Amino acid sequence: MSNPDGDSSPKIHVETPPVVAASAPREPASGGIGGILRRWKREDLLKRGSLALRGVALLFSLISFVIVASNKHGDWRDFDKYEEYRYLLAIAILSCLYTGAQAFRQIQELSTSKRLLQPRMAAMVDFFGDQIMAYLLISSASSAIPMTNRMREGADNIFTDSSASAISMSIFAFFCLAGSALISGYKLSTQPYI
Repeated sequence: MSNPDGDSSPKIHVETPPVVAASAPREPASGGIGGILRRWKREDLLKRGSLALRGVALLFSLISFVIVASNKHGDWRDFDKYEEYRYLLAIAILSCLYTGAQAFRQIQELSTSKRLLQPRMAAMVDFFGDQIMAYLLISSASSAIPMTNRMREGADNIFTDSSASAISMSIFAFFCLAGSALISGYKLSTQPYI
């Protein structure tokens, strides 16, 4: 056999490896087991945070409900003579029912690791329920504040003090549910659309 160059000796072709420039050491990839563990920890923290916020909102709503319902001191100092305080009471009851049901559902899911609702549906119920309940709480408190302020100008007594404390408990419950709505909004935005 002869080469195309006309030389009859066999030629061996050897490939040399490419020269690689020295680079900084590689950092571990963000995926893999470490990424999965971080995601699980974040999801667990969000679940527990949401449960804690709803539990505190339940407590504040229950306190507001008890204070308003027991705010009867005779004559003009009965809560049921004023529609603002009846609205405050009704929303406190609704908030107790909603936050109690949500806390029960979350405790059930955390303890049994069984979901009662599909993840996407649960995220939607959490988000819209928290939004609606937070709005109702702040609207009931804001409707009762002017009435209480007018009454306190004339006479500052146990009725107006009880009304003011019930209003403040509703506002605290609003803040808790607003925080829970932020968490549930984040969980809803990270759910797949399938």
